Amino acid sequence: MKFWDASAIVPLCLRESHSALVRRIADADDAIVVWWTTPIECFAAFARRRRDQILTRAQEEQMRRVVTHLAADWTEIQPSHRVRDAAARALTLHSLSAADALQLAAGLLWADGHPAHHDFVCLDQRLQDAARAEGFQLLP
Repeated sequence: MKFWDASAIVPLCLRESHSALVRRIADADDAIVVWWTTPIECFAAFARRRRDQILTRAQEEQMRRVVTHLAADWTEIQPSHRVRDAAARALTLHSLSAADALQLAAGLLWADGHPAHHDFVCLDQRLQDAARAEGFQLLP
């Protein structure tokens, strides 16, 4: 079981430079844990690519269906005061956006505050740095 940031979920759906790598990670262990907003973050990434004319509207809709299919099997960390408090703490320690602080906080909650033996799958450099500093094992 691994915690996945949205930055690593998107290449599971689209053909991008990191797609083969994240697919291998998912194939090795398909037990995916994500933060509650992950589907919305993925949908935003697809919409941005459509606006940039990288995806057609039909392709965007197909990618949304892929996320919905993945979401049927993954575990979502739900919003809570504990996540909010951990995100507030993360913002004092790491250079993160609010959304990334919530991702990190959700991962920490999933790891029960002991991330040393837990994998964090992420392609965003700032979030990788913060997750590493918290003690997670980073993938890829």
